Amino acid sequence: MVNFASGRGGATHYTLNRRLRYILCVADKKYPFKLKQKVVYPSQGVGVINSIIERDLHGEKVPYFVIYLEVTDMTILTPVDKAEELGIRAIVPVEEAQKALEFIGEAFEPIPSDWKLRYQMNMDLLKKGTIMDIASIVRSLYHRSKVKELPIMERKLYDSAKKLFEDELAFALKKTKEETEILIHNRLENK
Repeated sequence: MVNFASGRGGATHYTLNRRLRYILCVADKKYPFKLKQKVVYPSQGVGVINSIIERDLHGEKVPYFVIYLEVTDMTILTPVDKAEELGIRAIVPVEEAQKALEFIGEAFEPIPSDWKLRYQMNMDLLKKGTIMDIASIVRSLYHRSKVKELPIMERKLYDSAKKLFEDELAFALKKTKEETEILIHNRLENK
């Protein structure tokens, strides 16, 4: 092996060796997501996995996904082994996106009139984070807002769920945000 020592007793050799071990280690492991894959981070939106890094945690190397969320211009570090527990998932396939889009236009049971109960039910759905859960929030709160103005907290929840729904549909259906917004509005209005 060639020693690329920099005059400091092989520090460069050590650094290159360490980086090579890290790259091989990351490439060797089976992760639930790939680099540059778009994922949904519940209640945050669609992001892209820019890298996988290892951090030292109590003397143990722990791999983290580095997820960039364009909508908020935020980068999140998430432990790889906690990704599923946090609800991070791949963007749904086209068929599932179409099903969710159709779902928001279907008839549904009226939701509770007590806004606190509705809010808690919808927050629980948002935390689960499946596209159908988010579609359910959008559908129910949209129709509820036509009956009576939503309280501020519930309005914020609706706006957040709608934005998450729009983002994922846009990526899944390969449409612009504007086209997706029109599709959602038309389905909600049963057009």
